[in-house]
Amino acid sequence: MVKSASRNTIMTPLTGIGVDVEIKAGIGPVIHNPIKDISDINKLGEINPEEDVKYVLDTIKILTQEQLNVPLIGFTGAPFTLASYMIEGGPSKNYNKTKAFMYQQPEAWFKLMDMLADMSIRYTHAQIDAGCKMIQVFDSWVGALNAEDYHYFIRPSMNKIFSAIKEKNVPVTTFGVGASHLIEEWNQLPVDVIGLDWRLQIKEARAKGITKALQGNLDPAVLMAPWEIIEDKLKQILDQGLMNDNYIFNLGHGVFPEVQPSTLQRVAKFVHDYSAEYKSKQ
Repeated sequence: MVKSASRNTIMTPLTGIGVDVEIKAGIGPVIHNPIKDISDINKLGEINPEEDVKYVLDTIKILTQEQLNVPLIGFTGAPFTLASYMIEGGPSKNYNKTKAFMYQQPEAWFKLMDMLADMSIRYTHAQIDAGCKMIQVFDSWVGALNAEDYHYFIRPSMNKIFSAIKEKNVPVTTFGVGASHLIEEWNQLPVDVIGLDWRLQIKEARAKGITKALQGNLDPAVLMAPWEIIEDKLKQILDQGLMNDNYIFNLGHGVFPEVQPSTLQRVAKFVHDYSAEYKSKQ
């Protein structure tokens, strides 16, 4: 997966509700009908996954048939991250328009959050019905908010999404970039796994009282370093993660296009071998 793949793919269901999305090379998602007020929100419809994203569901079915022993992870974008594109009109560095909309038009904001939550629920339920065994919810840019605003403006919609996914009896994980200050909020949500980026160490998260399973969190930039540096970083992270059974190794964000596939293969093998050796000594 390249660096921008997940952010582009999470836009997929938006076309089903009437958002005019274009993925521009070198830029990312561009919205040609950005949200300005509640009247724009009222123009949006509901997603019908079997029609609007049929190709996604067909792909899941094919993959689950061919990879019978490998659980497939489905995913969706979270309301704040999706709304940021819809309001900004594309990628943003500071999300000023999005936060201004949230503060100035709270009624419209909560309506948009509720609508996007419903869309994500229908989308993930369809993925699960097609064969996905776990769901990851990407709230990539929610780190732009402080914890107080997250609690008031965002948490209700996230609680709605996670609760609905849990009704399907599959585990669910959440992830955001630069959002370490929100993990106490995430820890109180009905989510099974909290994904960390590279800014917060596993042991630091545990010291904050995080009891849920943790996922992460190698800085993807490290993959550009010599192998001895990569290995040292892997050991540091695995030693912290493996002290508690509730841990899944992952990167702290997406993979850069420049990273060699052979490096990723070597990382995967090292993680498996090191983890097996660690557990054999327990």
